[in-house]
Amino acid sequence: MGAPVADRLPAALARRIALAAQGFADPRPAGAVDGRQLRRMTSRLAVLQIDSVNVLSRAHYLPAFSRLGPYPRETLDDLADRHRELFEYWAHEASLLPVRLHPHLRWRMAAAEEHAWSSMVRIRRERPGFVTEVLERVRETGPLKASDLAEPRPDRPGSMWNWHAGKVALEWLFYTGVVTTRGRTAGFERVYDLTERVLPAAVLQAPTPEPADAVRELVRTASRALGVATERDLRDYFRLRPPAARAAIAELADAGELVPVQVTGWGAPAWLHPEARRPRWVRARALVSPFDSLVWERPRVERIFGFRYRLEIYTPAAQRVHGYYVLPFLLDDRLVARVDLKADRHAGVLRIQSAFAEEGVDRAQVTAALAEELALMAGWMQLGAVVAGERGDLAAELAAVVG
Repeated sequence: MGAPVADRLPAALARRIALAAQGFADPRPAGAVDGRQLRRMTSRLAVLQIDSVNVLSRAHYLPAFSRLGPYPRETLDDLADRHRELFEYWAHEASLLPVRLHPHLRWRMAAAEEHAWSSMVRIRRERPGFVTEVLERVRETGPLKASDLAEPRPDRPGSMWNWHAGKVALEWLFYTGVVTTRGRTAGFERVYDLTERVLPAAVLQAPTPEPADAVRELVRTASRALGVATERDLRDYFRLRPPAARAAIAELADAGELVPVQVTGWGAPAWLHPEARRPRWVRARALVSPFDSLVWERPRVERIFGFRYRLEIYTPAAQRVHGYYVLPFLLDDRLVARVDLKADRHAGVLRIQSAFAEEGVDRAQVTAALAEELALMAGWMQLGAVVAGERGDLAAELAAVVG
């Protein structure tokens, strides 16, 4: 038998399928958001990326606001820190994940020497006794922060890319799954503890799948979260290596769990989750974090939305086109604008540092909807007002509304 004939999907339908899979086709809750709705969202997305940048909000809090509207952030914290329904590990990047996925990532923990950063591998090889000492300290004295092991280095200020030996050792133990995150400090520093003292016994006792079976489940999970996706999209969700991902995709396709499709204008074969919703329209309004799974794969964003998006955090200020922390604005099924936002906590305001509209949009409609969403965000963040700056082709119109 030859390869199955791929169905054709119009680009607009593929866009709506992708939005529905990510939770943007559902209306926001009319009342207070609770743990049940957050569980549904985290189960659907499977990955909440974590990032240390806090110019607006910690990244993992924003996807729930984008989809559900204002919610108590401590409820999301409780899912991880009190109920232990989420755990932290390297997935797309550092991420919060449902604990059901822990067994399916053990192959990565076991193969840390192939996957972890060179500094981690080096300390394990060159200073195994030190790594053992750090582990024993966690075992004997309880939860530990990297700062508890910091070495005085007055000539080299610390940063996320300048780890001291204690931090590197803890990160090696974290990557291998021996320790995990018990929580984070107010300054967002990881608190490490033995995995056996943190995760539920039922999770730890779950059998470890063969690596091929685990990768297949990760691709299955990515497909459900993406709705329709290319091979690159599917493997990028959990940062899988191409050979293993391709084998998993082929097996899922043979089993009917992935349906081959050709999406108009995509220029690459795609795969549709067989249970993906095909909404006739999407009525959404959301500010989307740069680290949201809707937009973190920039080629996919350009392919689906015709929206060229780059993260400019590490670009020198004078060379930035749109700004430091830029959020795309989703209105219905289109990305129609982008805003560079800053939570000025000292002044108690949400600052719009720049605002740009996409070509061909209804600017009055976009401005009104964006102003409403910014006011909603400011209230959720307990900021008293929204203050518009002057940079960007939408800035003046937005300032007139929010002012």
